[in-house]
Amino acid sequence: MVKLLVYGLAATALAAETTGERWWAHVQFLADDRLEGRNAGSAGHEEAARYVADQFRLLGLSPGAGGQWLQQVPFVTRQVDETASSLELVIQGKARPLTLGKEAYFAMRANYQPATRASLVFAGQGLVVPEMNHDDLKGLDLKGKVAVILTGAPSHWPGALAAHVQNNEVRWAAFRKAGAIGLISIPKVQTTPWVRSSAARLQAQMSAVIPGSGAESGPQLSVTFNPDHAALLFEGTGHTFQEVLGLSNENRPLPRFELKKEIAAKVAVKRGELTSPNVVAILPGTGKESVVVSAHLDHIGKTVSFAGDGIFNGAIDNASGVAAMIEVARLLKKKPRRRSIVFVALTGEEKGLQGSRYFAATSARNVVAACNMDMFMPLHELKALTFLGGEESTLGDWAAETAGEFGLQVIPDPAPEQRRFTRSDQYSFVRQGIPALNFKFGYTKGSKEEAVQAEWLKTRYHAVGDDLAQPVNIEGAGRFTEFLAALVDKTSTRKARPVWKRDSFFRRFKK
Repeated sequence: MVKLLVYGLAATALAAETTGERWWAHVQFLADDRLEGRNAGSAGHEEAARYVADQFRLLGLSPGAGGQWLQQVPFVTRQVDETASSLELVIQGKARPLTLGKEAYFAMRANYQPATRASLVFAGQGLVVPEMNHDDLKGLDLKGKVAVILTGAPSHWPGALAAHVQNNEVRWAAFRKAGAIGLISIPKVQTTPWVRSSAARLQAQMSAVIPGSGAESGPQLSVTFNPDHAALLFEGTGHTFQEVLGLSNENRPLPRFELKKEIAAKVAVKRGELTSPNVVAILPGTGKESVVVSAHLDHIGKTVSFAGDGIFNGAIDNASGVAAMIEVARLLKKKPRRRSIVFVALTGEEKGLQGSRYFAATSARNVVAACNMDMFMPLHELKALTFLGGEESTLGDWAAETAGEFGLQVIPDPAPEQRRFTRSDQYSFVRQGIPALNFKFGYTKGSKEEAVQAEWLKTRYHAVGDDLAQPVNIEGAGRFTEFLAALVDKTSTRKARPVWKRDSFFRRFKK
């Protein structure tokens, strides 16, 4: 039955008259309730991976290394057992219990000890950035303590640098060097409302096992604290959370001080192992170099914490990107090129870019450029595009050139504070020194398009409403797909390869 349905959808896509109609047929399959949100490691994700592999096979592409369409990624998993866990603030010897999910939750990207009790120190935004002559940890005694930070970075910093230094691993490296044992983060910008982000805390966190990389070295305690309750942390210190937030909004230096209280945590963690596949297909070129076209196939699955069916279908995030990738392959399949084009439907993006980290570390030796799609936002007419990372390399110049050929305006990232360039799979390629882009439907400040995207993020991002019933601009998605195919064609055909610009922060990763 499954195989018949897969080929039935394939026939629908083949019979469609426009790129947009074919794109929508793929989205309909990938965001169907039957796949239950495509959580990495689930049966629904496995079925989605088989569908994508079948599409590539029908288009005549070649499988990845070893003749395999599915690159199995090994994972270790960690899942909190809240029934056996607790979190308390200890003030002058008296414990004040915190309600998990409401006031705070345990972030599972940590090497938890069964119990932790330590003093708290407010460390500003927790950034050590020599390029900006900035060190939030200078002069602080953090040895054996848990640091509390307000996330974010000064708004006048270059966007790429600010995004990179806020990466969890980069930020924690400085705290580990200073002797801290844990971190409590207060989110300044919440792309996902607290009620939805906290609900995801009960899912298993997954870390890819990458050959030669060694074990992850994270904090022994990692907590996300609800900004609506952050005043609790500052009581009795002579400072308030609103004071700190106001200073941050004005780009003024934040005070750093002892919080005069301790955190006491008991954390029960269920550990396990599983595998989940990347789907890899190749359109062979005549040379050794290659260009990657990627999109994450996984979403966040199913939960009973929400009304309705509880299925997070992930139509825009990111069936839309996978569908566009399949149609780019269709548009490009007949012409031989200088460089191979490698199409990768990635797993584990929602778990911290895990599938792309694995692929970039193990399979990207000859890759010269990466074009990644993650919820490119086909919610309104396509008039403009934003290229995340567009200012960093000549790949961005080529994208702007191609946009001009399509009559599309190019608009710089209107929301750098969301640090979107380092929050999706292109960042894994960037860390390997590969110029990369992510793509969004663009908008100008104050426009109706901005309002549409803002409303979507508020009500549908990582919510059950990101489904097949929502309004989608199919024609715009088709036109975007044709633009992307033209850019990939250009990148795989030109003699020159994309290079980092001399003033790019990410040029340091060049290999």
